[in-house]
Amino acid sequence: MISFVVAMANNNVIGKNNSLAWSLPVDLKRFKDITLTKTKTMIMGRKTFEALPKVLPGRKHVVLTRNKHFAVNYKDVKILHNIEDLKFYIESGEEYFVIGGGELFNSLMPYVQKIYLTIIHHDFEGDTFFPSYNEKDWEIIENFEGVVDDRNKYEHTFLTMVRKNMIFPHSYQGN
Repeated sequence: MISFVVAMANNNVIGKNNSLAWSLPVDLKRFKDITLTKTKTMIMGRKTFEALPKVLPGRKHVVLTRNKHFAVNYKDVKILHNIEDLKFYIESGEEYFVIGGGELFNSLMPYVQKIYLTIIHHDFEGDTFFPSYNEKDWEIIENFEGVVDDRNKYEHTFLTMVRKNMIFPHSYQGN
């Protein structure tokens, strides 16, 4: 199964210039805590991978890119070249974490079963957006307000949502 791990502004912005549009250290800690559980495997697009400061320790990285020449020489990085190559992760009973970017979130929205969402209660300028989704299709199983302090200056809410009725519970129906 795939889960999304994403932080989003009120206006659905998730990034700007291949980076976050805000600083919210408590969200980065939550991201780390989540992605270091279960399979410890993150799925991402190439631009998201290249935006990371380094290969993140303790986790496997699955990078989806159309660039057939893209290569990385790290044992914890696997390169895939088309969305159909994600079938194993989508159909698995284990949890794998999609961390971006916007195009990958959009492509995988029909298959995601859980979303770990941080909502930053502020509008930001950006060039990457989280896709729209029908809130009625999701059940919130965790919802708590984050603490605003000297390091975390924006009001924010942490949500964990699960899809109520998965259309393709065990069967990937790729394009």
